Amino acid sequence: MKVEFVDEISADVEARMREDLVRYESSCGVDVNYKRFALILRDENEEAIGILNAFTAFSEVYIDDMWVETSRRGKGYGRKLIDALVEHFESKGFNNVNLCTSAFSAPEFYKKCGFTLEFVRENTYNPKLSKFFFVRFFKNQKQHQGIATQQS
Repeated sequence: MKVEFVDEISADVEARMREDLVRYESSCGVDVNYKRFALILRDENEEAIGILNAFTAFSEVYIDDMWVETSRRGKGYGRKLIDALVEHFESKGFNNVNLCTSAFSAPEFYKKCGFTLEFVRENTYNPKLSKFFFVRFFKNQKQHQGIATQQS
């Protein structure tokens, strides 16, 4: 056996992995519910000026990363993306939105957007790279995502 580092796994290996994970998760009574998606904020010329990359897994929504064009930061566009995400998923049976950000990358912004800081993983060597883990729970607590409809 050998361990191989790759930049990307092949489609057939990923499909095999996903099928096996789904089979296992179903046997545990949960639905992986994994789906990648993005929200794109466009200006009046249809140019992308902000992007929020995210995914769903089980009963949660995870923000992977968010970008607002440098010249447009501090004008409410990041909040607009967050609000659109929350509004979209609010009544869809999910429990919360999660994200992790670095100290240099606007943890105070996420607090202003209604996220609660769960914990900080401190980087004593380079404090700018300390990680802040946030959660924002949906108001609608009728969670049904992540529950398998049929157990194997």
